[in-house]
Amino acid sequence: MTVLRMCDLGHVSRAGLYRFDSEAETQDDDLDLRDEIQKIALEFPSYGRPRISAELKRRGWEVNHKRVGRILREDNLLCLRRRKFVVTTDSNHSFRVYPNLAKEIELTGIDQLWRADITYIRLETEFVYLAVVLDAYSRRIIGWALDRNLEDDLAIAALSMALKQRTPSEGLIHHSDRGVQYASNDYTQLLKDHGIRISMSRRGNPYDNAACESFMKTLKYEEVYRQEYRGLSEARASIAQFIEKIYNGRRLHSALGYRPPIEFERSLPIPASSDSPELTA
Repeated sequence: MTVLRMCDLGHVSRAGLYRFDSEAETQDDDLDLRDEIQKIALEFPSYGRPRISAELKRRGWEVNHKRVGRILREDNLLCLRRRKFVVTTDSNHSFRVYPNLAKEIELTGIDQLWRADITYIRLETEFVYLAVVLDAYSRRIIGWALDRNLEDDLAIAALSMALKQRTPSEGLIHHSDRGVQYASNDYTQLLKDHGIRISMSRRGNPYDNAACESFMKTLKYEEVYRQEYRGLSEARASIAQFIEKIYNGRRLHSALGYRPPIEFERSLPIPASSDSPELTA
């Protein structure tokens, strides 16, 4: 049988036949790696090349980051552009505004600096509000509350959850913006009752609480914008799953050496009872 006849029967061109090398197996590794990358990209839609490379290493792959980037480009798996974050803070109130202590602290462990913030979440027919408390050292969300109102009760509920989960020693600093929820008498009194020092951002400086706002962006991009919550209870259940299982338990943080917050905290040495945050001069 001639080559031309075989090409006709196989519905291939003669040039294609000559280019084919039956002994070449160069794509086998890429196929397996591509499959693993696609699984990670589906599981963590916002991961780019650095986090996917780190996750691959955690799963036992030894792969060059350039190879990962090439596959991401070829499969159109590069993460989407983040949406602009909207800050809603009412600082026009008569309550006391406290100085910024967070900018002076040098963190050496958990429960030395907590950061708090509030954002809005759009449901099908209404807006609801989420308050969170984050440990600045481990980036772990240790308290949160979701409800329809924007009163100080919302922030107090998130703080109360954090206080139930942790037993910080005196000297812990709580940092927030100047919003009325955090400046209210009930909120500040709860902090004082637990020996917690109060810190607030400087006027017109959103970067003072950047770590907490970074979490809000992550939440919006990786959870909220990918859902269509029909009501408050559905939103609360889905966000609880994201915070506890994904963000705290599985999402890799570059600031933590590409480890999730819970794993990072477990790797920390047990602190001495006298440990406390150090304030720089």
